[in-house]
Amino acid sequence: MGSVVFFGIILFSLFLAIRSKQQKKDDSARDFVIASNQFGAKLIFFLIAGEVYTISTIMGFPGGIYANGPTYGIWFLGYILLAYPIGYIIGPKIWQAGQRYQAMTMPDVFRGYFKSRTLEVLVALITIIFLIPVGQIQFTGLVVILQSLGWSFDPVVLILISAGLAFAYISISGIRGSAYISVLKDIIMLLAIVLAGLAVTVHVGVADLFSLSIEKINHQMSSSQLIFTMTTIVFQALGFYIFPHAFQSFFTAKSVSAIRRSQIAMPLYMLMYPFIIIVAYYALAHDLVLDHPNQAFLAVAQLLLPDWLLGVIAAGASLAGLVVLAAICLAIGPMFVRNVIPNVAEDKQKLSAKLVIVVYLVLSILMALYSPGLMIDMLKTAYYGVTQLFLGVLIAIYQWPIRRDLVIAGILVGEIFSISAYIMQWDFYSVNIGLIGLLLNLSVLVVGTLIWGRAPAK
Repeated sequence: MGSVVFFGIILFSLFLAIRSKQQKKDDSARDFVIASNQFGAKLIFFLIAGEVYTISTIMGFPGGIYANGPTYGIWFLGYILLAYPIGYIIGPKIWQAGQRYQAMTMPDVFRGYFKSRTLEVLVALITIIFLIPVGQIQFTGLVVILQSLGWSFDPVVLILISAGLAFAYISISGIRGSAYISVLKDIIMLLAIVLAGLAVTVHVGVADLFSLSIEKINHQMSSSQLIFTMTTIVFQALGFYIFPHAFQSFFTAKSVSAIRRSQIAMPLYMLMYPFIIIVAYYALAHDLVLDHPNQAFLAVAQLLLPDWLLGVIAAGASLAGLVVLAAICLAIGPMFVRNVIPNVAEDKQKLSAKLVIVVYLVLSILMALYSPGLMIDMLKTAYYGVTQLFLGVLIAIYQWPIRRDLVIAGILVGEIFSISAYIMQWDFYSVNIGLIGLLLNLSVLVVGTLIWGRAPAK
């Protein structure tokens, strides 16, 4: 029964993608990637939420708590809450920059403001490389979800099914399909999370649950954990809207007010987190035997809910992963054909982008098959690379007169330090290494500007 419910919801999502084609303005690359700037506040709200609350929300977050304790919960909630006011401030500026430079991708904005082909390509390559772990997260989670339905297929088959669905959403109507499916995904995902949380509450009771958990969990956060958690919250909040698929979502808006209204409502989604935490604590308190921490949420659902509700939960979690995969693909494909490959005619960009998307999906599939890991750790790796672009984005959208060579140097210094420190496992008094890299990036901009002055007037 669970599989029947699952298939029913997935088929309905495909129907929504097909239905979204009726709103297409034309068959151009611009409409395919950013919906010709037609989305109002409601669709922007669901689109951004669809890309923010991913499969790592329903699986990685409880898995992180299960594997590492409550510290992960503080970090996860903290950086998202801090990111919302940042999005409210910079979102309208990103949209205005997009209008100013007729941008469809984040590197388009860098090209438009800095007039630098080197910087445009650098930004595109960095974001493409560090989006591979984000795709890997979705595939890793999707395999776990489909296996929870009792499907005994080889993981390769399950991943290929997931990749096919994501590519179908994109091919049908581009970003419009993602936006419409995001509405369904959010409804189903919220329902799944609340149902699982309520099942735990009815079965154990919140007070009893925490009583059972208190002996198994160290609630005391050490000073080093506190430092790392707080610096990670700041670092990832700054990078939250710098991921190119989130950045591109702002371009789909029809006005600045649509973006502001959508950002005001975003914190409402945080109401689901108490239910996720309850589920994670149940898994901890009852010593559930898991093959991997990422299975914590689904293991509790399998234990406490009927089969048909498990189908609803599996569908909601799967749509969360598929929507993000589609959004990432819609960012990577256009970036490669517009910003890496020179002189691709606009009428050929749509087809070329689809070919690039296939290559990206293959790379993400290989990563998921041969190096699966804790979703939360993969997410942090992506932030180390992408957040170093934050300062360059601020300079471009606020039109600050900073030399482009300094921006390039700052990004490279930040990237090299962050990745080297991550690989070598360096420790700097428990401060997030990505934040240190960003401060070095800033130092290059400040010292360089003091020595060589501001950029000449354009």
